[in-house]
Amino acid sequence: MADWKSASSVYDFTVKDITGNDVSLEKYKGHVLLIVNIASLCGLTATNYKELVELDEKYRESHGLRILAFPCNQFNGQEPGTSDDIVCFAKKQNAHFDLFEKVNVNGDDASPLWKYLKHKQGGTFGDFIKWNFTKFVVDKNGQPVERHSPTTEPHKLAAVLEKYF
Repeated sequence: MADWKSASSVYDFTVKDITGNDVSLEKYKGHVLLIVNIASLCGLTATNYKELVELDEKYRESHGLRILAFPCNQFNGQEPGTSDDIVCFAKKQNAHFDLFEKVNVNGDDASPLWKYLKHKQGGTFGDFIKWNFTKFVVDKNGQPVERHSPTTEPHKLAAVLEKYF
């Protein structure tokens, strides 16, 4: 959806998965989502991957949580790899959450989904994404309801997520 301003929920967007296939976010209707921009070479990578995997394992089956991970190379070139490299890295981390094609999250060429997320849940010092591992919580109706900083460790989101299950 190029006209992200007219979107009524994240379900209005189609994005490309890590293999280049179109994915309508409607497939996630009825699920709480955690949407995050990821990177493999960031100082926050080890903790975030480990704890995102733990959240996924804890809540995917029992509560229907879906983690949507969008690689991004806009922050110090910390996600330089190809899609195959990213998939390989995620497998080594035991990550089974949904991976999407590398996107820009800031600037004129930012992904329309990310423009929408930033518009709905602005940041403290501006709407732009400050760094890797910014996290958006989306409720079961496709509405972005919370935004969490890159330094918010995923395990600290358990109580937040439980409010929306």
